[in-house]
Amino acid sequence: MVRSGGSGGGTGRSGKGGVAGARRPEVRLPPLVEYEGGGLEPDGDYDGVRFGAVDLADESGPGARFMDCALEGCALDRTELVRARFIDSVLTGVRGVGTDLAGASLRDVEIVDARLGGVQMHGAVLERVLIRGGKIDYLNLRKARLKDVVFEGCVLSEPDFGGAQLARVEFRDCVLKRADFSAVRMESVDLRTVAELDIARGVERLAGAVISPAQLMELAPAFAAQIGVRVEA
Repeated sequence: MVRSGGSGGGTGRSGKGGVAGARRPEVRLPPLVEYEGGGLEPDGDYDGVRFGAVDLADESGPGARFMDCALEGCALDRTELVRARFIDSVLTGVRGVGTDLAGASLRDVEIVDARLGGVQMHGAVLERVLIRGGKIDYLNLRKARLKDVVFEGCVLSEPDFGGAQLARVEFRDCVLKRADFSAVRMESVDLRTVAELDIARGVERLAGAVISPAQLMELAPAFAAQIGVRVEA
């Protein structure tokens, strides 16, 4: 396990130092209609719908499509949304354990103040996604593809990025606890302003990431161990 404290002064804007910054989503929702209930449907089509504090626990909507939708304060315990598509949508204050989004596609999506645990997103595709605030435990992003994704002011406890592809991904003022970067591929990944960087596995896979000088000092023993260098006083 490798722990690194944030530098505290890394507040440079995206693009500083030649790092390509992530393109953030710009979601502008149209007037929405209220969800009428009845449960999610497999391959269901939800366009311009507001799900306000709806209990979707144990619902099943594999392959469903959510476009221009708002999910606000919804319960997503064990909700099955395998291969679902979220486009131009905002999820605010959603909560739940065991939400299944394996193979899902999220494009131009904002997730704000989520409280989730054991979320399955292996093989998912995220493009222009902002995850701001909240806490997500045991996030499974194995073999997922992330492009133009920003994690901002959130806590990720034991996230699994094993085998994932990360391009133009920013971790801003967030906490990463026991992150697994095994076999990950990175391109323009910005870790400089992470408040707490705790890498359980995969420190050798940080090629393509940018870190702060303070983080480099904290990670130096782990880097040395990777190339077989012993550091002794």
